[in-house]
Amino acid sequence: MSHRLLPALTMAEEALVENFHVPTSGERHFADPIVFWDETLRDGEQTPGVHFTPEEKLRIAEVLSEIGVSVINAGIPVVSEEEARAVDRLVHAGLAAKILAAARTVPADVDAVIRSGATHIAIFVAASNVHLRYKLKMTRDQVLDASVRSVRAAKEAGLHVAFVTEDTVRAPFDFVERLYRAVAEAGADRLVVADTVGVMTPLTFRWYLREFRRRVEPRDWSVHCHNDFGLATANTLTALEEGVTSPHVCVNGLGERAGNTPFEELAVALEQLYGVKTGLDLSRLYELSQLVEELSGVPVPVAKAVVGYNAFSHEAGIHTHGILANTLTYEPVQPELVGRHRQMILGKHTGRAALVEKLKERGVALPDSVAAELLARVKRSSERRTKDDLRQFLREYRGYFERPGISDAEFWKMVDEVRAEARAA
Repeated sequence: MSHRLLPALTMAEEALVENFHVPTSGERHFADPIVFWDETLRDGEQTPGVHFTPEEKLRIAEVLSEIGVSVINAGIPVVSEEEARAVDRLVHAGLAAKILAAARTVPADVDAVIRSGATHIAIFVAASNVHLRYKLKMTRDQVLDASVRSVRAAKEAGLHVAFVTEDTVRAPFDFVERLYRAVAEAGADRLVVADTVGVMTPLTFRWYLREFRRRVEPRDWSVHCHNDFGLATANTLTALEEGVTSPHVCVNGLGERAGNTPFEELAVALEQLYGVKTGLDLSRLYELSQLVEELSGVPVPVAKAVVGYNAFSHEAGIHTHGILANTLTYEPVQPELVGRHRQMILGKHTGRAALVEKLKERGVALPDSVAAELLARVKRSSERRTKDDLRQFLREYRGYFERPGISDAEFWKMVDEVRAEARAA
């Protein structure tokens, strides 16, 4: 098929369609608007070793809200007094974003959210056989009854209710249908499908969501994707193509194990690859990323899309020459769009064009022979650099993340203290 017959293709699609089939706008069903639901302060905080104070949660929430995020999950208030205080801070901060708090299908959990003053609640329960049998130790009927009671209690309190099942995609579909239909009849406003351990592929997820829509007929639905196989962004985009209303995201892809769908990746992909207007201020994505990196203590991977150090860095001579001629040669996203700037790195692979461009910073122009000698020195210096410092940094980095949280020494000291206090009592 000639690409001229395909409607409304983006520039990226025009490049692909010569050799591959690209779904056209007629095959996509994007919701309008797409409601971004941020999980950084709840699932993101469940990253091993990460802890946000209430004040830190507020700082992150303020930027999320200013950027245009619609819903922010502040946490689970029943967890602790500090968590309840964090939810309270966000609820009363006057943010434009809706503040959501989460609860299990347990009366005390739901009551804690009601007391918090949050306008939105996410009620969650496990659904798959492995979770029911080994974790909850509940029957499907017990799960269904607890879910319906919890949804009704939250609705009676005037909350907007999202109903979430952990491990939705590995649960028997007949049970998924029965459970979600029951909570929808009880008043649940938004139904959330979770790929809790990231086992979906885009094609499989497309089938699953179409079947879910056929069986359950959701009015407003959402997806929560994990990145265990590196497919969270792809699966979330697939869900949005199918008309899912509200994607769950985490800044920098934080979250348990391999993390959740990265906020920055999804937002930029929607705008740049699909031409979907998100309403988000993309120019502040890097600012937000750095804030979360600082407060979480989790470094952004160097090659991370959009916000990684190397996302707009160039060293190889062929690449830098192309970038200097036209940035579209090797940059599908212009760095200014997301609050970044490009960097020309000088090293072993540097070419003459990058060197000349670097010299322009101070208005220096060198004869060809001198420039050639300078370039040779740059390459030799780069190759001679010792890696001892880098290896030491990597050892310290690995050591920190191999044992997050409190150390063994701290733990066993606590054990001795509580045993001594118990004996003294």
